[in-house]
Amino acid sequence: MSRAVIIDKNGGPEELKVVDVKVGEPAEGEIKIAHKAVGLNYIDVYQRVGLYPLPLPLHMGMEASGVITAVGAGVTHLKVGDRAAYASNPPGSYCEERVMPAKCVVKLPDAISFETGAAMMLKGLTAEYLLKRTLPQGGLHKGDFILFHAAAGGVGLIACQWAKALGYQLIGTAGSDEKCALAKTNGAAFTINYSKEDFLVRVKEITGGKGVKVVYDSVGKDTWEKSLDCIAPLGLFASFGNASGPVPNFSPGILAGKGSLYMTRQTLFTHLATRENTQAMADDLFDAVITGKVHISIDQTYKLENVKQAHIDLEARKTTGCTILTL
Repeated sequence: MSRAVIIDKNGGPEELKVVDVKVGEPAEGEIKIAHKAVGLNYIDVYQRVGLYPLPLPLHMGMEASGVITAVGAGVTHLKVGDRAAYASNPPGSYCEERVMPAKCVVKLPDAISFETGAAMMLKGLTAEYLLKRTLPQGGLHKGDFILFHAAAGGVGLIACQWAKALGYQLIGTAGSDEKCALAKTNGAAFTINYSKEDFLVRVKEITGGKGVKVVYDSVGKDTWEKSLDCIAPLGLFASFGNASGPVPNFSPGILAGKGSLYMTRQTLFTHLATRENTQAMADDLFDAVITGKVHISIDQTYKLENVKQAHIDLEARKTTGCTILTL
């Protein structure tokens, strides 16, 4: 048996319940993993409230780290006793032990703790595919300006550091002076407190009126329209989340009028569709962490039984960096 967090219906944090569930044995292509720590992400909120509809009852959580306790037929890249970590579908990481597909589970290097492994996978792999695989026409080069919203969040702080290591000038937005200072400390070249300043005006000032090559936006409804005006002609708007609500329907002609812009809506799990791609992205992330280019900041820790409070704080934007649940 394993303690696990489930919801029976979509709604607020009060729907999260800690229950005992039976853990079976892995079938072909699956592994069983005993968790050491579990990551908390905003996608968990989207799934809980039903913005991303999933069958109910729903086992919550998308990432964790732990030790492999059983391996199904056909799994060759993992063995019993391996330290491992993942960001993976289907959900179900908010638990002590689970059976799951092996495809997106990778060995966790000894140099990376279980806590860091649980905190870094979904956010770090997201930063990897954004900065390395979701690029404007002609790519990004040293000195290029990029705009990253929610720069003090879990993905944002990793992106600030990684962008600096790649030589980009990241302009980060956040909702308070404290969060802006945090983004700056983590490598943002410039920061904008959107509660005090018009980020469009500041971006134009910073870039000498030229705009940025790409905007990475996980906020959605509240930022997308002004973000388009921040982008240089032929630049890219990369949406990867909806913290303020989804981007409203719009005519593609808007993109033409603002400089023949490109727009894409990315999801991590498209990039993790194959084991080979998952491994390559994880290796890139592990290298960035082990070499010190990226430090994973775990700013909040909650016990599994306090998961409701963790969701309350996440939705209230009281969190910074990464958050984990401990067992």
